[in-house]
Amino acid sequence: MARAVGAVRALSGGGGAAGPGPGPGPRVRFGPSPTGRLHLGGLRTALCNFLFARQRRGAFVLRIEDTDRLRALRDAADGIEDVLEWAGIAPDESPRRGGAFGPYRQSQRLDLYRQACDVLLDRGAAYRCFCTPQRLQLLKKEALRNQQTPRYDNRCRHLTPKEVAEKLSQGLDWVVRFRLERGVEPFQDLVYGWNKHEVAEVEGDPVILKGDGFPTYHLANVVDDHYMAISHVLRGTEWLTSTSKHLLLYKAFGWDPPQFGHLPLLLNKDGAKLSKRQGDVFVERFAQDGYLPEALLDIITNCGSGFAEKQMGRTLEELISQFEISRITTHSALLDLEMLPEFNRVHLARHIENEELRQKLIRELQSLVERVYGDQQMDKEVLEKEYVEQVLLMRKGHISLLKDLVSCDYAYLWVRPSVSREQLQTLSAEADDIGKLVLGLMERQTAVLTMEELNKDLRNLQKQTRETKYSSMMKLLRLALSGQQHGPSVAEMMVTLGPREVCGRLHKALSS
Repeated sequence: MARAVGAVRALSGGGGAAGPGPGPGPRVRFGPSPTGRLHLGGLRTALCNFLFARQRRGAFVLRIEDTDRLRALRDAADGIEDVLEWAGIAPDESPRRGGAFGPYRQSQRLDLYRQACDVLLDRGAAYRCFCTPQRLQLLKKEALRNQQTPRYDNRCRHLTPKEVAEKLSQGLDWVVRFRLERGVEPFQDLVYGWNKHEVAEVEGDPVILKGDGFPTYHLANVVDDHYMAISHVLRGTEWLTSTSKHLLLYKAFGWDPPQFGHLPLLLNKDGAKLSKRQGDVFVERFAQDGYLPEALLDIITNCGSGFAEKQMGRTLEELISQFEISRITTHSALLDLEMLPEFNRVHLARHIENEELRQKLIRELQSLVERVYGDQQMDKEVLEKEYVEQVLLMRKGHISLLKDLVSCDYAYLWVRPSVSREQLQTLSAEADDIGKLVLGLMERQTAVLTMEELNKDLRNLQKQTRETKYSSMMKLLRLALSGQQHGPSVAEMMVTLGPREVCGRLHKALSS
């Protein structure tokens, strides 16, 4: 896991958070559990919170909800924050950055949860439950045998203070349960509208403090959202039915609840759940594969709602300015990952156009070339900044990933091909004459080569041959320059390689 975290840090291209920093606006939070790597669904939830906060000059808080000690992974929390920073949506407050409302790991706030439980116990809104795991398992089996939904029967709710004291004196294990009351009040969700769920009719009283002193999600989130002054809770729709339960907790504490907005699921384009087991939904994997953070943010917002229209190529600044939570619909968002290369092509072209971002790409491409072709007979001149920059500018809009430029199709850019005179003569008996014509053209060049002028010159040269068609002449030159039968236009190859390299490759091919 440590290596994976380091990989995302090394690939970090997002920098700090975009847009204005925190101000007097709303406070929102993203509360992942550190049980693994951050996936696309989690990134989308974090992004919606980030956009909502930035648009209103609010604060975006990262809170690590690590109360599940059996599933929490040691390095996962750092990995989550690494990914958010890579994506350009770094939190304003977090375990790493600190803040006035910390600590930002729930495992470091246990005293607060215990104090909150004492308040509820004193008010009679919660009670100690001494039921053993064996009894709870029997209840579950009995319910399933009767084709009923398993639920706690609230047995310990009816214990008298004397009975509780006796069990405590016996040293029996206990947990704290919250008393669910009937008659919940409806709430207006920012996405789903008016809602209410009579949880007491379908559930038993929930555990809010476990025997090890750690809280469950229900207690920890309510307590933390209150003490961290969270004004808006934007989270996945799987928590919609639990919100009435949470509102009962707010009422028991006498606290004003935040506004809630539940985000619809992110699904595959066929409507199936994104599979974590396949490993192709983790943000870290896309970073390692060379996808730009802007492309990922673009595609996970483009596939759903929250914007006036679908539009490929939005920057983070445009996402901030155009996001409207009122436009989020209750329909699940269908994600077509087959379109991701096209999204990345658009954003990569934008990076190449930008002078500052292009310099970073030049350094990355130089490293890629050395890693892939360093053990071959590579002329070190191909690593010069001017040449690498020319390659990027010529291939802008034609590649989806930077690493495409070190694939076999582009090997000719970095390693001189081995092509014989006989191979060229199979394409045209006039191979020698064509070579001399092109060599003369290159040697006469005094201005910077352009594709437009070269295309004209090459057509004029073809007219000087006896019987070679233009298409055959292009095949011959492409083979001599790249060793390949397919690829960019010959004029583009010549502009990218430059006159000296073109002449060198033609001389080599015709004399071998």
